[in-house]
Amino acid sequence: MSVRRPLAAVLLAFLATPAVADPAQLELGKRVFTELAEPRCGACHTLADAGTKGELGPVLDTLKPSASRVATAVSNGIGVMPAFEDLSEEQVKAVALYVQTVTGGKE
Repeated sequence: MSVRRPLAAVLLAFLATPAVADPAQLELGKRVFTELAEPRCGACHTLADAGTKGELGPVLDTLKPSASRVATAVSNGIGVMPAFEDLSEEQVKAVALYVQTVTGGKE
């Protein structure tokens, strides 16, 4: 007996949990975090690897979010955090992987 999962859920899980963190993707993720997102992520979030000390949002080094949690927050917004509609899917995936990787977050 097979269990069917919605295709969107399967694709999101695949996109949010790559097997290996590609260095180019991590570099893009760091650029999204520090330069490309408007407002910049570090304006609100502290993240040691990015050298940011934002005080409005959670300290990501402490929170250690999963890539899927970051991608959801970036795509949809959460609380006072806006949705970043100008970022491409590739940029969202990269910043989510970057934050998970540098904080030691688990899926």
